[in-house]
Amino acid sequence: MSASSLNRRRILSLWLPRLPIDRIQRFFGALGKANDPSIVVIKDNNALVIHALDEAAERLGLYIGQPLANARAMCPDLKVFDADVVADAKTLSDVADWCDRFTPLVALDPPHGLFLDITGCAHLFGGEAALLQTLVRALARQGFAVSAAIAGTSVCARTLTRQASGTIVTDGGEAAAISRLPVSTLGAGEAITTGLRRAGLKTIGDVASREPHEITARFGARFSTLLAHAQGHCDAPINPRKPLPDYIVEKRFAEPIATDTMIAMTLSRLADTLIASMEKQGKGARRLEAAFFRTDGVVRAIMVETGRPVTQSKVIDRLFRERLDALADPLDPGFGFDMVRLSASRTEIVVQEQRDLDAHVHDNDELAALIDRIAARIGGKRVVVHLPEDTHIPECAVLAAPAQHHLAVAMQAEWPTRTESEPPLRPLRLFDRPEPIKVPFATVPDGPPHQFTWRRALHAVVRVEGPERIAMEWWRQDGKQLTRDYFRIEDAEGLRFWIFRDGLYEGEVFDDEGKPIPPNWYVHGLFA
Repeated sequence: MSASSLNRRRILSLWLPRLPIDRIQRFFGALGKANDPSIVVIKDNNALVIHALDEAAERLGLYIGQPLANARAMCPDLKVFDADVVADAKTLSDVADWCDRFTPLVALDPPHGLFLDITGCAHLFGGEAALLQTLVRALARQGFAVSAAIAGTSVCARTLTRQASGTIVTDGGEAAAISRLPVSTLGAGEAITTGLRRAGLKTIGDVASREPHEITARFGARFSTLLAHAQGHCDAPINPRKPLPDYIVEKRFAEPIATDTMIAMTLSRLADTLIASMEKQGKGARRLEAAFFRTDGVVRAIMVETGRPVTQSKVIDRLFRERLDALADPLDPGFGFDMVRLSASRTEIVVQEQRDLDAHVHDNDELAALIDRIAARIGGKRVVVHLPEDTHIPECAVLAAPAQHHLAVAMQAEWPTRTESEPPLRPLRLFDRPEPIKVPFATVPDGPPHQFTWRRALHAVVRVEGPERIAMEWWRQDGKQLTRDYFRIEDAEGLRFWIFRDGLYEGEVFDDEGKPIPPNWYVHGLFA
């Protein structure tokens, strides 16, 4: 066997032809008697037509695309359900999650199909034939009608699922395997399929017997490329839903596990294996995901992130323990998990640091570990650090960033220093949004108010510092925001406020007729 054939990909195509009706039957259970015909309808050109049907309806001669009125005339007792495309897509995504147990490279083939890249992993399941049977039987037990095939390209495998389910094509045998299939199985569209039939080309072999330039001239380059992919002459790569993790370890069980103790022990052992694999390449994990595959097809996944690369399995155990304890929806094992997978989707090279003599390194490690545990329990976006921003706009001068990813930057950040024996220039408490105040009169054009009303309370101004004029950044706000004059004021009761006038008198605030109007006043913060 040549080196090129060893590198050829193997694609397993899944097709769930009755997915909409199978989803409804799985949700509601049995729909009456076994022979009761049931269909799913969808609106097409202001008419209801059959979108999916079960075996009983198909035996009556009903077909996809048939108007509902004609179907009811043939079968008055027909059970009819409305189509739910969103729910069908969610079901297909759930099936794709379940298929992750066979390979991490799973791609969607809408509306009712999947592609699995099984290159190099079929031997783990006893070969391609055993893998195909295992997958089809498991999905059938879950209540799905399934058609599957394996080939060297996704287009060839997909074509075979429409007419020759269960086919496994050897490398280089794609053209022969599909030569007798109808041209409609290529999925090229109704217009091209009709044109091929009118030209007397009823099978894929008939089309392939013609010269490529003839087919391209008549039906376009896209169809010629589709035909070449179906024949295995070139590859059409699939687009996996998830990126391939850097490291994956998993444990399969002949008897499903369901207890918290067994789950914790399994995660601990997988963590040891994962750390050992990363340690050989000098790497640590920054993002970890644990996936739990239930016997009924449900998959639960939980993820944790770390601020620094993790190189110890006990740290992984602690983080996942915190995450599991904090789940709002507990990890329901159902009838048990038959596989648990631990993957590191983000890793970094571990940088060795001097830790014996530098106490700051130990403090940083403990702080990073604390942040990781809190983030695992309440979410990484809720644990933040504040970073200074190079801007004079008060509400934009501080950026709240996730602490796990910006801890080192926050510890080295330089903040404006306060002048000794001088009052602070900025308030200790800054409001998220400035609150409006009522100012009956103020010294014009740029003086402070003599009194103001805030939150229904009247405040008489006794001391004032300012103004501090802050112009908005014209290159960011398109001239829509006004110039502000800030004042540090103190009222008769000793309360200190940071207020501003939004706009200049007779300079920036005008009515619809172009006449100047008094600008508005706001309180932006409170001093201690």
